[in-house]
Amino acid sequence: MKPVALQDYICSLDPASLPRILKICSGVYFQSSIYELGGIECCLSTGDLIKIIQINLKKVICKNPKTGHITELPPDFPGYFSSTVSPQLYGTLDKLMSAATQNGALPIYFSSGRDIKVEGRVVPRDQPLMLMAVETYQGIRHACCMMNSGTHKFTMYLPLSLRGTFYSWGPGFPQTLLQTLQDPVLLDQPFVCPTLHWNSLILQPEYEIDAIMHMRTDVVKIPSILEVDVEDITASSKHLHQQFIKPLLLSDVLAQGGPFPMRVEILEVPDGPPVFHKSLKKGQELMIHGPASPPWRVLASGRSRKTPRHFLISGAYRGKLRRRPREFHTAFDLLTALAPGFPLYVVATQDWEDEEGDSTSLSLFRGDRLEVLGKDEGPSGEVLVCNRLSDLAGEEEEEEQREEKEQLLLPLYASCGFVEEMSDGKRYSLANLMTQLPLPCEVKVLSKDPSLSEDPLSSLLGLRLEEKITEPFLTISLSTDPKMCFEIPPRWLDLTVVVVSGSPEEQGEPLLTCTVEELTDAFYYKLQTLQDCSAQAPPPRPPKTKQKHSSSAKPKEAPERERKPLVKLPVLPTRDTRASSLPQASKHCSDLYSKSFKVQKPLVKSPEKRKSSDDSDHDYEDPDDELKQTIKMMAETILPYCDHDYECLDD
Repeated sequence: MKPVALQDYICSLDPASLPRILKICSGVYFQSSIYELGGIECCLSTGDLIKIIQINLKKVICKNPKTGHITELPPDFPGYFSSTVSPQLYGTLDKLMSAATQNGALPIYFSSGRDIKVEGRVVPRDQPLMLMAVETYQGIRHACCMMNSGTHKFTMYLPLSLRGTFYSWGPGFPQTLLQTLQDPVLLDQPFVCPTLHWNSLILQPEYEIDAIMHMRTDVVKIPSILEVDVEDITASSKHLHQQFIKPLLLSDVLAQGGPFPMRVEILEVPDGPPVFHKSLKKGQELMIHGPASPPWRVLASGRSRKTPRHFLISGAYRGKLRRRPREFHTAFDLLTALAPGFPLYVVATQDWEDEEGDSTSLSLFRGDRLEVLGKDEGPSGEVLVCNRLSDLAGEEEEEEQREEKEQLLLPLYASCGFVEEMSDGKRYSLANLMTQLPLPCEVKVLSKDPSLSEDPLSSLLGLRLEEKITEPFLTISLSTDPKMCFEIPPRWLDLTVVVVSGSPEEQGEPLLTCTVEELTDAFYYKLQTLQDCSAQAPPPRPPKTKQKHSSSAKPKEAPERERKPLVKLPVLPTRDTRASSLPQASKHCSDLYSKSFKVQKPLVKSPEKRKSSDDSDHDYEDPDDELKQTIKMMAETILPYCDHDYECLDD
C-alpha cells in the first residue's frame, strides 16, 4: 500500500477489518516532536508504528460549496442524504408518479413535505418512501409504498389522489448520515438534504482514533485530521505482539486477577526510598505468585532502649503474644482507648488536683482505682465519667459495691497519669488477638515465629499494635530465588512491569514469606496519612493558670517581685537601738540607693494614750522589732545591687 493521508485512510477504513497496523511515513512530525490539538497531546515520529483498535465518529462538518457556510452535524443527525433531489413539488401522488415514470420505470423514491396519517400510522415529513407498484382496490387506485424506519420495514397503501407537497429523490434510496459516511465513494460528490434546505452540501467527517503504541500503558487518542501520511503494513507484520509491548502496573496485574504465577520484568521503579525490598531495580525479573493471604496487616511500634522501631506484621505471623498493661497520660487518652464491650479499669500513677483548689475541687491520689465509663457534658465542657473503686477485698468490697459509687467527672485535659489494671496471662496468636481485643493494644512477644530465622519482635521490651490495615498485597519473589517470597502493596509501590514470554516454573515446594517488615520512620508516618481514617479531634487544652491575689490587694497592683536570698547581718546590740544609727555602706557603693531610702522613726504610743486604750483589742509591736524589720527590708533592697559588705558600728 502506498502512503496516504491519515484522514483519507480513516474515511475509507471498514470498521469490521480492525485492528490495523499503520506506519508513520511523513508529515509535520519529526523525531520527538509534540503536537497538541483540542487538548489531546500526540507524539508521532517518522517510522513509529501504531495499532488502530477502534475509530469513533466525533462530528461531521457540513459545508455549502456555493456560499462557504459551514455547520456542524452531530453523529445522530436525523436527516437523509441523496445525490440528487427533484426541485419540483407535486400536489398529488398521481402527478408525482406520472412525472417520475417518464424517464424510467418503477420503483421511485419520494417524500412528503408534511406529515401523512394513514392506516393508524403517521409518516413524518421528509421520510423517504419507495413506491413499488400501483394497485386498484374497490375501484380506487392506490400506490403500494414501503417505508424503512431503520429498525424494521413495513408496507402501506396510499391513494394516488392523496393531496400534499411531494418531491422525488434520485435513483438511489436516500441514506442516513452514518450510512452515507460508510460509503467512501459518495464522499467525493455533493449531497442534497431537504432538512438543511441547501441546494448542495459536502460532508467532512472527523474521527477519533483509539490506538496502541509501543511501550505506552494507556490507549492513545489521535484525531484523524492530523496532517500525517501513513502506510498500512498489517499484511507484512507477522509478529504483532512483539511490535507492541504494553507495560503493566502491579495494580493492573492485581485488578485483572492473573493468570498466576506470572513472570514479569521490571521496566521502572517509582521514585522514593525502597520500603518492602531493597534490591528491586530496572531489568530484574520477578515471579508474581498471586494475592497474599490473609489480606490484612498490623501496623506496630516497638519499645527499644535507643529509638522506637516500626513494623508491618503480616496476618500469617505465628509468634505467641501476651498482653501488657497500657499507659495513659491524660483523661483524653483514656477516652480514646475506651471501646464498646471492653470495660476499662485503670490505676492513677500520680496525684492530681483541680485548678480551683477549693473544698469542692476534684482530686486524685496515687493508687486510686477507676472504672472508665464514657464521655459526658460537664459545667465547663466535655468530661470523662469514671467511678472511683474501693481498695477493699472480699466481702467488704462486695458490700462497698452495693452502696452508691463515687462518681468522678474528670476534665479531658487532666494529666494525672494512669496504668491499665488487668490480669490476663493468656498466650495469644496474632489472629486471635485481633478478633478478641480492640486496638491499640500493648503486647510482649513470648515466642518468635518459627518460619523466621531472626524474629526482630522477640527482642523488644514491648510492642504496641496500633492499627489493622486491609490493603491488598501481592506475593512476589525474585527469579534467582523463586521460593523466598516477599509481599508488595501495589498502591504503595506500583512497579511498571512487562510480561515475559515463556511458561513459569511449577511450584513444587511451599513458598517462604517474610511476615515482618521493618519500616523507616519516614514511611511509617507516610503510611498513617495513606490510611482512610476519620480525622480525630485534638486533645483539649488545659485552662490558663489563674494568679491568686489576696483579698486586700489592689485590683491593678503589680505582682510582687521574686524575693532574693536574705543577706546575713551582724547581731544587733541589745541596748536601746533608738539612739543608734544604721550601718553605713562602703564608699564604693552607689549613693543612689542609700539616698532613696530613709528610716522613719518607729511610732510608739505615749503612756497616757496607751493607758486610755487598755480596752482595745489591738496589740502593739515592740519598737525594737519594727526597727529590725526595717533593716531587713533595706538589706533586701540595697544589697542585691552591690557586692560589698556593710560595716557594723561598735556600741
